[in-house]
Amino acid sequence: MRVLKVVAEGITTSFRYPHFMQGVHPSFDVPPPATIYGHVCSALGEWVEPDGVQFAYTFTYEGVCDDVEHIQVLSPEGGKLPGTKIPKVLGGAINPFKRKLFFKPRLTLYINRPEWESAFRSPYHTVALGRSQDLFSYTSIETVELERIERAYFENTLAPYQASLMTASGYAVLMPRFLDYKNKRRPTFARYIVLKRRITELMQFDGMDIQPDFWVDSTAPKVDHLPLGLWFHTWTGEYDDTPRMA
Repeated sequence: MRVLKVVAEGITTSFRYPHFMQGVHPSFDVPPPATIYGHVCSALGEWVEPDGVQFAYTFTYEGVCDDVEHIQVLSPEGGKLPGTKIPKVLGGAINPFKRKLFFKPRLTLYINRPEWESAFRSPYHTVALGRSQDLFSYTSIETVELERIERAYFENTLAPYQASLMTASGYAVLMPRFLDYKNKRRPTFARYIVLKRRITELMQFDGMDIQPDFWVDSTAPKVDHLPLGLWFHTWTGEYDDTPRMA
């Protein structure tokens, strides 16, 4: 499969859990699929049709720290601003909160759209990942050919939920899969497996939905003579995250 391989690097980033509002803002250890969609659309300059687009990635960082920020909680005043439909608000309390940050993050993104290479070489909007102030730079953009083989290693990546049947490593997480900007940013959530620690062996059972061979990037460094394996995801369409016993 011919894909676009993009490497983006920054100073800090954070992927806030959407249901934490005050006091503390923990972060996902890897960017949610919905964040990847926003990042891609930012480079292209439009909300692209998500159907048929597949992506995989690895995400690393050099350290973790906590930062203290302030948010202003607004209270509704009632009525509208003159000449607009925007509701009036009153300034509320200014609350400090602790946010988890990743230091020197690095995203390696694979997309099955090699024709988007020119857009990433000259992105439409400022490159950011996570928060708008977390600026990034593209340090490498190329088109690569992926191969499909039976054995690979995986690390620092997001795997489909059913991968939990194949390894005892990783942990399950509920993430925003997609935000429908054509429908008032309606969110879709799904379960995934975060694989931080390197794994070189995966278990296989009869009747499993996951194929016994994987897409690999032969241009990435090898581990124990194994190439880097990639889990590809989609933003829309069928996705099975139903919990089940092996």
